[in-house]
Amino acid sequence: MSIRHRTVKQNEISRLGQQDWIDLGLKVLAENGVEAVRVEPLAKLLNVTKGSFYWHFKNREELLEAILQEWVNRETESIIQQVEAAGGDASAKLLHLFELAIQDDGQVENAIRAWAANDSRVAAILDQVDQRRLNYTKNLFLDVGFTPFEATVRARMVYYALIGELVSGIQTSRAERLAEMHLQHLILTRQD
Repeated sequence: MSIRHRTVKQNEISRLGQQDWIDLGLKVLAENGVEAVRVEPLAKLLNVTKGSFYWHFKNREELLEAILQEWVNRETESIIQQVEAAGGDASAKLLHLFELAIQDDGQVENAIRAWAANDSRVAAILDQVDQRRLNYTKNLFLDVGFTPFEATVRARMVYYALIGELVSGIQTSRAERLAEMHLQHLILTRQD
């Protein structure tokens, strides 16, 4: 290997981090599906050699695992942490949760769900994510004062409506969507 090649390689490595590959992988996944998340095309998009990729990952599978974990962290754990950090009573937390949930355009969510349809490992992780989200939402409804059955039904209603909306690709303005979420919150937290 010549000095020039070593210098280029070192510049690529220092310039790009593992997170750059993961972020681009998520973008490509959202736009074109899991089959498009390939080392060579990603390297071209980043304007680096494939060697830069192998500095950070053993193989494509390791990248895909990192992408999946990043999605879990961003779209589930981070949102729950944000809701908890904002504080307030359970009703306020539910409203904040609903508001955060509608900020997502659903592209990555849909791509993950499509990927899970053909990959049992991803399907198992998706099931865990769905259960984590439902349990968190259910627990907030329990804290509002609903019975376990009522809390479960309410959590499922709001979660399945949101997922259905993302999967169906319904396009509404953010203001309209926010107004809808506020009404849903009012309806679902009302105790008669």
